[in-house]
Amino acid sequence: MNNSNKKEIIGKVISDRMNKSIIVKVEKKVKHKLYKKYINKITKFYVHDELNSCKINDFVLIKESRPISKMKSWIFIKKISINNPIK
Repeated sequence: MNNSNKKEIIGKVISDRMNKSIIVKVEKKVKHKLYKKYINKITKFYVHDELNSCKINDFVLIKESRPISKMKSWIFIKKISINNPIK
């Protein structure tokens, strides 16, 4: 990560239909407090993609930024070529 306080997350592109925007799904495992079972939590982020270079099922690195629109406050950094980075 860079020295800035901005978060960076790896996720999977689930939609690229909008112009200069993509939707990225991020999964994380969280342990349930009472039952001690691991649960998959899914979060969707609206991401600004200036060059429209991302396609569905690409793994991407996104970074937090200033609000770009009502829903978008993340920007696309680069594609990740790892087969399955999220487990």
